[in-house]
Amino acid sequence: MSAFDSPQSAPKRRRPARWADLRFVLGIVLIVASVVGVWAVVAVARQTTPVLAAAHTIVPGDRVTADDFAVVDVALGRTAETYVHSGADLSGRVADRTIPAGELVPHDALVTARSRATTTVVVESTADVPTSIRPGSTVDVWAAEPEEQHSYGTPKILVSDAVVAKVAKDDSMLGGGSASLELVIPRADVADALAAIAADWAVSVVPTGGAE
Repeated sequence: MSAFDSPQSAPKRRRPARWADLRFVLGIVLIVASVVGVWAVVAVARQTTPVLAAAHTIVPGDRVTADDFAVVDVALGRTAETYVHSGADLSGRVADRTIPAGELVPHDALVTARSRATTTVVVESTADVPTSIRPGSTVDVWAAEPEEQHSYGTPKILVSDAVVAKVAKDDSMLGGGSASLELVIPRADVADALAAIAADWAVSVVPTGGAE
């Protein structure tokens, strides 16, 4: 037997270390998990929900129907349940605040008529109102008590932060026009407003914070 045939001189084969196999498997698992995670994020981002958006400006106290809204598909994620979905029952619902045209409608913007703390009154402004005042505007109602010789006392705020529902102007009067406004006011202010109207106080409507 030659030296080359000696079993002691044959090279030994090494088995791959077990930790190398584990690293390979772990790497595959991490790659798969990353791909699945990205896919899930993209899937959620693409998921849309049909909800209602105001088709026109809706003011507090307006009774709403399906015709007042458009259905839009938007990706809202976890906030989807905050908004009124397409097909929701709107019977007996009224707006509790101003909803501008195009705004998505949250559930708390629509309430039952009985639960509202506001109502509407019509006031006649003794002076013309700025053109910036339109449905949805927030205004202060000022009033001055009549005194002797067709004069009036110092004006004071009768109602703060009233919301304009409708405006009707009369430009036929000489020296300037007048306006009739339907206002949404707190029920607590109704008695004072009606008393001032009945006593023929001079009423003026001013945009909140000045001209818009």
